[in-house]
Amino acid sequence: MATARTSYVCLACRASYKQPYDRTRQRSCPRCAEPLIHAGSAFAPPRRRDTAAWRTLTVLLNAGVGFHKSCCCGPGYRPRTLREVRERMTYAERSGEPVARSLVRYNIP
Repeated sequence: MATARTSYVCLACRASYKQPYDRTRQRSCPRCAEPLIHAGSAFAPPRRRDTAAWRTLTVLLNAGVGFHKSCCCGPGYRPRTLREVRERMTYAERSGEPVARSLVRYNIP
């Protein structure tokens, strides 16, 4: 039986790697040897030259937001632009809501 593979991301190299999931093992980037961040099995990487998308992705992953499947619906809403990220971060500051929760909100009240 095949093992489940999930995505790991190197933000410095703007690269994504599909590898078997192992909670105990720390992965490192084959290009720069920096530690890889576990992004989840429903992650679709942006193009390497799309700097705005990688900046958005950096904010999401550093806030602890992953791209994990939840049943058959996928990971749910994730902001795609820096403007959407800024709106949700501002809402988190004003409301006192955790940043990770406000980043995955579809609509801001």
